[in-house]
Amino acid sequence: MTTHQFSRRTMLRGLGVSMALPWMESLRVWGDEPKGKEPGSQAPTRMAILFSGCGYHRTEWWAKGQGSEMELGKVLHPLNDFRDRLVFIRGLYNAEALKGNIHSSQTGNLLSGAPLSAGGTIRSGTSVDQVVAQRIGHQTKLPSLVLGCEKANPSVHKNYSMLYSSHISWSSPTTPTPLEVYPALAFDQLFTDSVRKGDRSVLDAILADAKDLRRDISQTDQQKLDEYLNSVREVEQRIERAGQRGELQGWRPTLTKPNIPRPKDGYPQDIVEHMKLMCDILVLAFQTDTTRVCTLKLNNDHGTLRFPHLGVDYMIHHLLSHNDTDDWLKVNQFFLEQVAYIARRLDAIQEGERTALDNSMIMLCSSMLNGHHDASQLPVVMVGGGGGRIKGGQNLDYLGQSDRQMSRLYLSMMRNMGVQFEKFGDATRPLAEV
Repeated sequence: MTTHQFSRRTMLRGLGVSMALPWMESLRVWGDEPKGKEPGSQAPTRMAILFSGCGYHRTEWWAKGQGSEMELGKVLHPLNDFRDRLVFIRGLYNAEALKGNIHSSQTGNLLSGAPLSAGGTIRSGTSVDQVVAQRIGHQTKLPSLVLGCEKANPSVHKNYSMLYSSHISWSSPTTPTPLEVYPALAFDQLFTDSVRKGDRSVLDAILADAKDLRRDISQTDQQKLDEYLNSVREVEQRIERAGQRGELQGWRPTLTKPNIPRPKDGYPQDIVEHMKLMCDILVLAFQTDTTRVCTLKLNNDHGTLRFPHLGVDYMIHHLLSHNDTDDWLKVNQFFLEQVAYIARRLDAIQEGERTALDNSMIMLCSSMLNGHHDASQLPVVMVGGGGGRIKGGQNLDYLGQSDRQMSRLYLSMMRNMGVQFEKFGDATRPLAEV
C-alpha cells in the first residue's frame, strides 16, 4: 500500500463528509502493527443498550435451562436463534426505583442507580453509557449515539418530571443526553461533519476516495467495501422515503395531510420503518466505528405508541401494559424482534475471526418487570460476546442474593469496555459471570 497512509481512525473523506471504514483484512484499521510476539489491536468492543417501557407479559418473560437448548418464554422467542450467545438475567433491581413506584421514578435512574429528585425538579445520575463515553469517546468520531423512537414528554406526573420516563441516557445528574428521534439527523451525525439541508448523497461525496482505496486492498476486501457502501446507500434511500410520509405517529390530528409544505427530513409515520431505520443506523455506527456506545429507546415509559401493523390499534402502549393479553404479548415480541434484527445484522459482519456481534454487548431492559409497576426485579437479556469476554448460553438468577444491584451489571459492562470503577450507583463489585 503506497498511495494511502492508514491510521487508527481510517476514513473515506469528501467535501464536508467523513465516513469510517469497516474492518478489513488488508488494512490495520483498528490499531497498531504486531510488535514481536504481541499481536496487533483487534476490532473494538461495542456496547448497545435498548429500552422498552412498561415491562413485559407477566407469565411469558422467563428462561429455563442453559446453552443452545435453553427454553425461552414467548416474549423472548424472537431470540431463539441466539440462545448460545444470550445471557438471561433474573433478579437484579434498583433500590432507588422502589421509592416512587411510578414510571418516572423507575426509569430516570435505570442506568445509574442514583437517587431521583421529585417535585418537578431534575436530578438523577450520569448513566452508564455516558460514563463509558466520557472515558473512551475520544477514540471515535462520536463519543456516543443516543437514539429514540418516541419524543420526550416534558410534563410532570405524580410529583416526578416525565423527562425521567422519556430519557434513559444522562450526561450529568441534571442533564438528559440529547435524544435523536429523526432518522435523517441521526444518519447525519454518523456521516457528515455538519448537518446540512439538501446536500448530496454521503456516498457521492466520498466515491472518489473509495475508488482510490479499491486499488490498494484485496479482492475479498473490495467485495466487503462494495457491500458496505451499498448498505449505506440503502439506508439513505429508506430515510428519504420515510421522510416523505410526514409526521403522524401516535395521536392523529384532525388534518389527514399537512396544510403547509413539509420539510424534506421528517419523523416516520410508520413505527415499523422508524424502528428498523434506527436499528440500521445503530449497526452502521458500530460497523464504521463511528461510535462504540449507543442507547436506543424504542419507546417512552408511560408511552403513547400504537401498533396498527399488529392489529393492536385500539389502545396506547402504556394502557396495554396493564393487562397480560395476547395483544400485549404481540407488542412485547415486536420489541424483541428489534433486538434480534440488530443481532442478526451484526452477526453478518465479519471482523477477523469474530463477527461484530461477537465484539458487541447488546442489552435490552425495562424499568419494571411488568405493567403492574413491579420493580422488585428487572427484566434483562443480553446478546453478544463482548469481545470474547462474555460467555453465551447463560441463565443467571440473582433473586435470592443480598447484593443483586442492577449497577453490578453496569460495572461488568464498563469493565468489558475497558473502563474501571470501584463503585457505581449502589454497587461495589461487578457480576463475575458477565
